[in-house]
Amino acid sequence: MKENILIIGGGIAGLEAAGQLLKLGYNPIIVEKSDHLGGHVADWNRLFPDMSPAEDLVSRLIAASSEANIFLNTEISFVNRLKDSWNIMLSNGISIITRILLFATGFTLFDASKKEEYGYGVYNQVMTNSDLEHWFNTGQDERIPEEGPAAMGFVHCVGSRDEKARNPQCSKVCCITAVKQAIEMKQKFPEAMIYCFYMDLRMFGKKYEDFYISAQKDYGIRFIRGRVSEVSENIEGKLVVKAEDTLSGKPVKVTLDLLVLMSGIVCNQQTCKTAGLLSLPIDSDGFLKSRDNIADITEAPREGIFYAGTCTGPKTVPETLAEARSAALEIHNYILNGM
Repeated sequence: MKENILIIGGGIAGLEAAGQLLKLGYNPIIVEKSDHLGGHVADWNRLFPDMSPAEDLVSRLIAASSEANIFLNTEISFVNRLKDSWNIMLSNGISIITRILLFATGFTLFDASKKEEYGYGVYNQVMTNSDLEHWFNTGQDERIPEEGPAAMGFVHCVGSRDEKARNPQCSKVCCITAVKQAIEMKQKFPEAMIYCFYMDLRMFGKKYEDFYISAQKDYGIRFIRGRVSEVSENIEGKLVVKAEDTLSGKPVKVTLDLLVLMSGIVCNQQTCKTAGLLSLPIDSDGFLKSRDNIADITEAPREGIFYAGTCTGPKTVPETLAEARSAALEIHNYILNGM
């Protein structure tokens, strides 16, 4: 009989891990709280830096894990520790006995309305990075007219590297996401003037720096180093954005038709709730705490529990997939070594 391995989360980390565990001869069971697989990536349009369609990756991962048992719209309701395993009660009434659990619970985006100075939920022309991706996928958002904005801006680090927002950590992917989205908007509306307001540009990944240089050189996107201090609305209904250009030391004021807030990555509260059922610690950054942050990041402090992806902190898609493969191998070795 194949060993049951419960995977909490059906995003790209959970799907990749399930596909690898199937190849290794196990019976992965995916529990996903939403009504679809693929997590946040399934809601994205294109992926940096190659601009490949997100749906292609998600479809490939779903196909590779299609033989797994999958429960959508389902959460963990109750956990009972047995002698050498867990009895996991799901919200759909099903009970699962397993010796291994893999957290692939992902992240949530910072609630941009908490940064009142940016006007999200106050001014109609302010949206988030997630809202813009939805428009890329559907073409439906009244904030973006058919002819496109004449001028628009992106604000980096919304809810990240921010002590007031109680999140001093870098979200790692906001800078490159802003560059990607700015290029996509410039491709759709070549005449638009596009600004990016940033603190520091953190282009650490493969080809990210090339992507940033292309945004300036090939698309004419303007990058202004400085935090936005205020967003207001003028008598014509346009946005007035005030910031300080810290490179020149001069204040900047621009009038825009659209402003996109790059909401940062934070750990979702459902993950913390489920972790509490298993007495798993939360780290100082609000994410799940691994055995250590160097060699054992995919292992929980408790035996038989593993982590993959952004449940332990912000990561790119390639990093998330690599961690999922690593976690699957760690689980396999753990079982082979007699647990």
